[in-house]
Amino acid sequence: MTHPTNRPKAALRRNAAMAKIHIAKKQLGMDDDTYRAMLLSIGGVKSSKDLSPEGIDKVVKHLASIGAAFTKANKAGRAPHSLNSKSNKADLLKKIEALLAEAGRPWTYAASMAKRMYKKDTLEFCSAAELTGIIAGLVKNAQREGRRTQ
Repeated sequence: MTHPTNRPKAALRRNAAMAKIHIAKKQLGMDDDTYRAMLLSIGGVKSSKDLSPEGIDKVVKHLASIGAAFTKANKAGRAPHSLNSKSNKADLLKKIEALLAEAGRPWTYAASMAKRMYKKDTLEFCSAAELTGIIAGLVKNAQREGRRTQ
């Protein structure tokens, strides 16, 4: 028997996989009859709600093999509200943005630096001196990894 706390995670995974199936159906332009025939031949069921976890995997793999493209959601995080303002911190935030882009890192990376270094929940709460410290950390990291800093 599964542990009760694991059920919500399993349900979330199942819902995500089911969403993938329906997104692929739409991407591939499948009509309902073709979709149901594919479910029956690949998953052994007439409806996607009856698919077992193994059946879901088989159907997702089949849809990917015939051309469905599954991409991850953009989890870059949210840019600080004061990024486009006329404040003295706007230029510092733009420098942080450039360094993050060069490194291919999300805004959440800089936010976690603010949390770790200055105990600030978001970049908006950081002072100009604290933002300068975050820039220094990003520059040191870029130099260590051989990326541009200008």
